[in-house]
Amino acid sequence: MKPEDKILKTARRVQAIAQAGLHYAENEFDRQRYQELRDLSVELTAAATGRELNKIRDLFTNETGFQTPKVDVRSVVIRDDKILLARERSDGGFSLPGGFADINYSPSEVAVKEVCEETGLNVRAIRVLAVIDTDRHDFPPLEYHYYKIVFLCELIGGELRDSNETTEAGFFDFDNLPRLSEKRNTRQLLELIRRQLAASMTYYD
Repeated sequence: MKPEDKILKTARRVQAIAQAGLHYAENEFDRQRYQELRDLSVELTAAATGRELNKIRDLFTNETGFQTPKVDVRSVVIRDDKILLARERSDGGFSLPGGFADINYSPSEVAVKEVCEETGLNVRAIRVLAVIDTDRHDFPPLEYHYYKIVFLCELIGGELRDSNETTEAGFFDFDNLPRLSEKRNTRQLLELIRRQLAASMTYYD
């Protein structure tokens, strides 16, 4: 494990303890200590990720209660043995359609909704291909700890288009992938997906 990854994991754990403490502590002196821990976790996270202190502080102070990993849902759509990716406006890299799990939606409903919103295509969720941890699979240092649920989806209609979040959606060969948005998906993750598809021999094109 890289030193910065170790620092980041420690900082996120300190943040989780501090957040729970601030929520449950009744003694003001304890609350002050937990707030100090949160401040320290912000400094450590900023050092490990290279992001600005104020941005990290905003992220770490917008929630209360017991902290758990964030849930991100991603969709795999295959046509002619190629995988659907869309360019993210935020960083110019390509990623599987997807995003945070939404309240009142099941994971499979999120998978379908995100494909339509980000690419214009209509799909049907078939099954879960993988549940992965972003502390693995060669992800860069991230301020939050994420679990990603990756769904295989069947293409049933629609036309490719841009969205407020993405541009240039299209199907790409696994051996000739564009530059990826690595905080969303890495080449290691795409290779895992490729192996899962090969094992099932079911592409739904």
